[in-house]
Amino acid sequence: MTGFRHLRDRLVHQGYIWRVAVGTFEAPDGTTFERDIVRSPGAVAAVPLIFDAEGNASVVLVSQYRSPYDEFVLEIPAGMRDVADEPTEATAYRELIEEVGLSAGHLEPLTEFYPSAGMTDSVLHLFLATDLTPVGQELHGPEEEHLEVLHLPFETALAMVERGEIRDAKTVIGLLLVARRLERGDIAPHTGSGTVTAAT
Repeated sequence: MTGFRHLRDRLVHQGYIWRVAVGTFEAPDGTTFERDIVRSPGAVAAVPLIFDAEGNASVVLVSQYRSPYDEFVLEIPAGMRDVADEPTEATAYRELIEEVGLSAGHLEPLTEFYPSAGMTDSVLHLFLATDLTPVGQELHGPEEEHLEVLHLPFETALAMVERGEIRDAKTVIGLLLVARRLERGDIAPHTGSGTVTAAT
C-alpha cells in the first residue's frame, strides 16, 4: 500500500536479546536502499500508582544505571520481553516485583508505542499498575542490584518531567498519560496496601 517493500535482512550481529541486521528495501520509484535495524522482542513498562488515605496520588520510580548513557536514569519499572510467549501483562507484573518489590492487583494497558522508529522495530507496551502490595524485590544483574527505589508524590514527578529532570521516554509518556486520566477522573483512588519506604 505504501509503495515500499522490505526485500531481505542480512544478520550482522546476534546478541543475547537483540539482533542487528542490515535491511534492504525498495522505494516506490524502484530504487533500493539499506538501513541498519536492531531487531527486538520489545519491552514492557508500568506506572505504579499509589493513593494514600486522603486520595493523594504518588508514583514509584527507579534510579538505575544505564550503560549507553553511562549515568543513572530515573524511570518507571520496565523490562525486555525476554521470556518466549510470555503475555505482556505477565511481563509487566513480573518486572514490578523484580525491580520495586510490588505486586499489582490491577494492570491496565495505557498504550503501545515505538521507542525509536528510525533504529529498531521494538514496540513498548505501557501499563498502569494499581492496587499494589509490597512483596519484596527479586533483583537480577548489576544494574538492578544497585538501583534506588523512589516513592514520589505524583505531582512532584510530573513537575520533574516539565523541568526536564525526567528524560526517559517511556516514563515521560506514562506519567503524562496517567496525568490526563487523573484530570478526567478516569482513575478511581483506592489505598490498597502499597506502602513503600524509599527516598523522596
